[in-house]
Amino acid sequence: MKFLEIVLLAAGGVLGVFLRYGITKSQLILGTLPVNVLIVNIVGSFVLGSFAVFSQQWNLDEKYAMLVAIGFCGGLTTMSSFALESANLIDNKQYSLVALNIVANVGLSLGAIFGGRALTSMILGGLK
Repeated sequence: MKFLEIVLLAAGGVLGVFLRYGITKSQLILGTLPVNVLIVNIVGSFVLGSFAVFSQQWNLDEKYAMLVAIGFCGGLTTMSSFALESANLIDNKQYSLVALNIVANVGLSLGAIFGGRALTSMILGGLK
């Protein structure tokens, strides 16, 4: 790994972690479902979907993936917190919320990937 790649990875990771901290530091509850992690997973997925299109359209060097896809999105999104929140809901026997949490995190994150790709493709298509 080259020094520049390490710097880009670290810079993206730090930015993602600080944004995740800002979003998750005070618990947001929708009914009894914690949504902070859901928000960061959706935002990170949208950014990653957009970046995938930018990267392909502009033939970006892979070092930018170190900054955005791996660093920023990796630092922002959080599978471990999603799993912990799901486990806590199971411990509290809130099985319907477990199902909602799983469907929302996975489904909306996938939707955000497709949405980010579609919106970015539309914007880039309009710039030509």
